[in-house]
Amino acid sequence: MTLTTLDPRTALVVIDLQKGIVGTPTQPHSAPDVVARSAELAAAFRSEGAPVVLVRVSFAPDGSDAPPGRAEVRGMTGTPPEGWDVIVDELAGHQGDIAVTKRNWGAFYGTDLDLQLRRRGITQIVLTGIATSAGVESTARAAHEHGYNVTLATDAMTDRSADAHQNSVERIFPRLGETGTTAEILELFAKSRPA
Repeated sequence: MTLTTLDPRTALVVIDLQKGIVGTPTQPHSAPDVVARSAELAAAFRSEGAPVVLVRVSFAPDGSDAPPGRAEVRGMTGTPPEGWDVIVDELAGHQGDIAVTKRNWGAFYGTDLDLQLRRRGITQIVLTGIATSAGVESTARAAHEHGYNVTLATDAMTDRSADAHQNSVERIFPRLGETGTTAEILELFAKSRPA
């Protein structure tokens, strides 16, 4: 679907741009490019008083609060390095940003994200982050199921695999919302703000 509009009550939701994740190899966009584009969107949202939500994934050092269940492939194994779950400097440290810590792929399940958005009257979210096919896609699916309009900044997200990224962007996201580039979203955001 072509990018058409941003609601007056739109929030930016940034997924897992934290030190232990942005240091891993990504495709098709580099993690530094995703961080820079997400920071550009965050600056625009903050300048207009629109909410910015910084989501991070974190677990207890012993893994006791990690998601249970059997899986053929597990994400992190062993004890994570110190500071792996700290939001990157380019996005952190802004008073008024909403911080959400998740224990799963998606940012809605087991967190207060929906409550934080609804209290602010948010009807639409713009999503960025890593990884496209995991945290971003899971959050987009849940946002759609919760009744939010969803916009996905496709050049402000990336994955461990270019194929996984493309599958989400081309096959999944058009069923959940609208997609656009950071520049397209910024242009639409500027037009949607009250004069």
